Amino acid sequence: MTQQTTDLHTLGVSALSALLRERKLGAVEAAQHFLARAQAHQNLGAFVSIDEEATLAQARAADALIAQGKGGRLAGVPIAHKDIFVTRDFPTTASSKMLAGYRSPFDATVVTRLAEAGAVTLGKLNCDEFAMGSANENSAIAPVGFDAPAPVRNPWNTDRVPGGSSGGSAVAVAAGLAPAVTGTDTGGSIRQPASFCGITGIKPTYGRASRYGMIAFASSLDQAGPMGKSAEDCALLLSEMCGPDLDRDSTSLDVPAEDFTARLNDGIEGLRIGIPAEFFGEGLSADVRAAVDGALKEYEKLGARLVPISLPRTELSIPVYYILAPAEASSNLSRFDGVKFGHRAKNYTDLVDMYKKTRAEGFGDEVKRRIMIGAYVLSEGYYDAYYLQAQKIRRMIADDFQAAFQQCDVIAGPAAPTVAWQLGGKSDPLANYLADIFTLPASLAGLPGMSVPAGFGEAGMPVGLQLIGNYFKEGQLLNAAHRFQQATDFHLQAPKGI
Repeated sequence: MTQQTTDLHTLGVSALSALLRERKLGAVEAAQHFLARAQAHQNLGAFVSIDEEATLAQARAADALIAQGKGGRLAGVPIAHKDIFVTRDFPTTASSKMLAGYRSPFDATVVTRLAEAGAVTLGKLNCDEFAMGSANENSAIAPVGFDAPAPVRNPWNTDRVPGGSSGGSAVAVAAGLAPAVTGTDTGGSIRQPASFCGITGIKPTYGRASRYGMIAFASSLDQAGPMGKSAEDCALLLSEMCGPDLDRDSTSLDVPAEDFTARLNDGIEGLRIGIPAEFFGEGLSADVRAAVDGALKEYEKLGARLVPISLPRTELSIPVYYILAPAEASSNLSRFDGVKFGHRAKNYTDLVDMYKKTRAEGFGDEVKRRIMIGAYVLSEGYYDAYYLQAQKIRRMIADDFQAAFQQCDVIAGPAAPTVAWQLGGKSDPLANYLADIFTLPASLAGLPGMSVPAGFGEAGMPVGLQLIGNYFKEGQLLNAAHRFQQATDFHLQAPKGI
């Protein structure tokens, strides 16, 4: 082995994979390097579970396969999983007291597929409890190295949030604790933290990646996706993550797996990029707009054409999402009652008392808030007025996108209206909800979307450019992002001290 390990954390998945296949680097060496990185940067609160023995066992198995000339494209590459995916080798908590110490008897499909491709798991990553949040301040599990729950900190400025709910995932990549990770996106939980932390992340078309073994928040919205340094790295992981899982996931689509790296280098001359007027109005901060405008000019230099479009129901996406998602959450989280698994209150008088005390103790404030909202909108007398109307508008939002795609190939705009805010800076839940305004529409429509590093705004904080494609156009999105990254170096920038 000749590769120096001191700079491994600066390399992406593609570069690491090449070194491993050429046997210039061992999987054990790579795993040890990133485990040491995670240990050295515990202050960021990114990991909630690390098991060095389990990781190194996987790495040794990867080295053995590589020595035999076997192993998938990710053989020996270290990754980490958001603590929403169940895993046999590591606890799965969804960052909630309700599941503290829980061990799953099986792996999520996404975890299994990445393992079959040869990836080595470093550990589990912090997130908002049950993936509910936009700042990663809602975790109820103590991160590795902490004695009590703590918010994840943005490595660009540790006084600021990393975004959520996949905040631990975004921080792990941005701080060089893992070359790539998994995340989940219900209303923007891959794209928004990717924007805040200056990394690349993609949410595929709803149903392309299996939800089996992914702890449910809102079943008609939740999707798994990769987060990495570059579009190329995300394409490598997404190629392995996607594919039908019809026997185990009723929402899985019967769409064959695809090699998303195949057309990364295609030209984008003539690509029509739709610019929604609603994404550039009041509420968008000047620094974010400047960075996004600069990125769009770069696309014009690459031969793309900007086309004005309209997504007229953009503002309605917030009330629609915060009716539908809590409604589904109230149903999904009803299983956590202290009977079969998870937390159970110690002192209770009867079954109903056990239910009440277990759920009161096990769930955090934001989760309780969403359960209560969901139960309300589904209750008799309010279902038609709220839930049914929200479903109708959701259909209209999806129709708006299809009308827009008659005029353009890809839609572009900001991933978030501002850069990452100060920790505790949005104590009002509604202020957090409003931060999702640009990511929610694509989620409601089930469309693929991604965030690409596009510059820097206030206080030197990263800004992400959001790209949205039509159904099953992940390859086109990744191609557009890759060509942009070949022409810019925003995705190569790293926080000071990292």
